[in-house]
Amino acid sequence: MILIIVTIAIIVSFILLAYRAFISRIIKEKNAQHEAEVLHQKKLVLENIRAQEEERKRVAVMIHDDIGNRLNILSLWLNNLDTKGDELIKKNIFSQMSSLIDAARSISHTLYPVNLESVGLVLYVEELIANLSHKINISLQVMPGYEKKDLFVEVQLYRIIQEFTTNVIKHSTATDLWIYIKDYRQNMAVVISDNGQGFDYEQVKKGMGIKNIESRIKSMNAIHKWKNTVNKGSRLIIKIPKHNEFPNQNSSD
Repeated sequence: MILIIVTIAIIVSFILLAYRAFISRIIKEKNAQHEAEVLHQKKLVLENIRAQEEERKRVAVMIHDDIGNRLNILSLWLNNLDTKGDELIKKNIFSQMSSLIDAARSISHTLYPVNLESVGLVLYVEELIANLSHKINISLQVMPGYEKKDLFVEVQLYRIIQEFTTNVIKHSTATDLWIYIKDYRQNMAVVISDNGQGFDYEQVKKGMGIKNIESRIKSMNAIHKWKNTVNKGSRLIIKIPKHNEFPNQNSSD
């Protein structure tokens, strides 16, 4: 009798162990599948952003290098043109040419930060601040020790700052905006905030502005947090890992 009970206990124990092993294997397979799906989604987001950036870059370079240069040459030609007393006509034409050159430069910069690779993120953001100084006060604080990042990361960060600033100017009553950048040993922190009326994230999260910002954050394998208080401004905190792998960087950026 005792032998039977022991045998049954051993069999039950074996069954339970086998069942636990089976469940554990199923859970591991599901977790692996979920991780693979998440990775696949990240790759799709990254590929989509890269494709958009490549097309933007192509058009921006064409405007900046081709149309912009042609306008500059035409402007110089008009400036040296002998109009035989028609100074008013010459002045009006030259004024229109200057406006066209500024518009071409603005469109080019909006599409893609063409010169970012050569001047770097900080100087490019400073240029953006100067161009928007008549609309909003922007303060940039870059802590000592900042190192130039991968071009893909710097392009995405510039885009995020550009998008955030544009949204604030369009939809907020803010008069001031602050940008804070600091390098840590393992990551980089970027904080963007304003003194506007803030917003309810649940109501605006489906907007293209928020979507574009969050898609770019995901493409850098970064994490972020919104801190918004209605009537007290908004804040975006981004934490970007330093040692990221961005395949095919040179081909897309």
